[in-house]
Amino acid sequence: MMLMVELLPALWRGTVITIEVTCLSTAAALVLAIAAGLARLSPLRPLQWITALYVETFRGTSLLVQLFWLYFAFPLLLDIRVNAMTAAVLALGLNYGAYGSEIVRSSILAIPRGQTEASIALNMTPWMRMRRIIGPQALAMALPSFGNLQIELLKGTSLVSLITLAELTYQGMMLRSYDMSRTTLILILILLIYFGIAQLMTRIIRLLERRFVVGRS
Repeated sequence: MMLMVELLPALWRGTVITIEVTCLSTAAALVLAIAAGLARLSPLRPLQWITALYVETFRGTSLLVQLFWLYFAFPLLLDIRVNAMTAAVLALGLNYGAYGSEIVRSSILAIPRGQTEASIALNMTPWMRMRRIIGPQALAMALPSFGNLQIELLKGTSLVSLITLAELTYQGMMLRSYDMSRTTLILILILLIYFGIAQLMTRIIRLLERRFVVGRS
């Protein structure tokens, strides 16, 4: 018990930072996913090409390398310095936003074409069609996939310890370096904390799913 009391304050500080990075990165990824997903469906070819370049670049390269580029390389190339938190949120947001854009695009394409044609016949503007007809249905279909992506993002936050951000994994490794005999206990606690956060996120997504199903029925 005394060991737990000694370890928990540092792990709690790391947990708070992990949750902060997760929330900020999720918000950034969601905005980028919606913007890029809609852009991929735009009739403007240059916009499609630019968005495709972004999506394929961030899906096709390592998140760890992207973190290192934002934190170490950009300051050298462009003389733009970002702190570890900003680099972490940007890298995670850009990376998972690229994956999320494909969820948005596929969800919109899954809406039956007849509904779009019917809304056009009713003289709805593109914005009205998206807000009233396509958007709610696409969101309901996308929620399970976005929930899985959010869990992946949470697990990806452990990589930001490598750019000196003192999140949960970083704090655990620092505690371990002080006393190697506590390694097993520290790693078990880290696993339990990540699991707890993931379960909370899963429950929130499921509540949203049920709400949207009820709203559509």
